[in-house]
Amino acid sequence: MIRLIAALALVLASFASVAAIDTYEFDSEEQRARFYYLSTELRCPKCQNQNIADSNAPIANDLRREIYRMLQEDRSNEEIVDFMVARYGEFVRYRPALTAETAILWFAPAAFLLVGLLALVFMLRRRQKAFKSAGDDHLSPDEQQRLQSLLEKKDRND
Repeated sequence: MIRLIAALALVLASFASVAAIDTYEFDSEEQRARFYYLSTELRCPKCQNQNIADSNAPIANDLRREIYRMLQEDRSNEEIVDFMVARYGEFVRYRPALTAETAILWFAPAAFLLVGLLALVFMLRRRQKAFKSAGDDHLSPDEQQRLQSLLEKKDRND
C-alpha cells in the first residue's frame, strides 16, 4: 500500500514538472539562440532577482511569449530590449545602459573599493607611525621602575 502511494506521488510530481516547460518552435537555430540570450538578459519584474528564463512567474511566461512573438516578426535584439524597457523600465535589464541615471550603478562599486583601500592605507600608515614613536621613552621614570619590579616578580614566581 505504501509503495502504491509513493508511486502515485512520484507520478503526480512528474506531471507538475512537465507543466512548467515552455515549448516554442523556431525557424532557425539562430532564432533559438537569440530567444535564450534575450530571456537570460531580461529580469523578471515580479521575481526581481531572476531572469525570465529561470522564473516561473506568470509575467515571466508572458514576457517569454512576447519575445517569441517579436522574434517571429523578425525584430532585432535591440528592438525587443527597447520594447521591454519602454514597457517595464530600465529595471528589466540585468545590465542597464550607461546613462547619467545609471552611472552610479556602474561606478559606485569601484569608488567604494577605492575609498576603502585609501582608508586602509591611511590607517596602516598611522598605526606604523604610532608603533615607531612608541617605546620605553614614553614611560616616566616611576612607571619604568614599576614595570621593572613587576617583571622581576614575575621571574621569581616562575
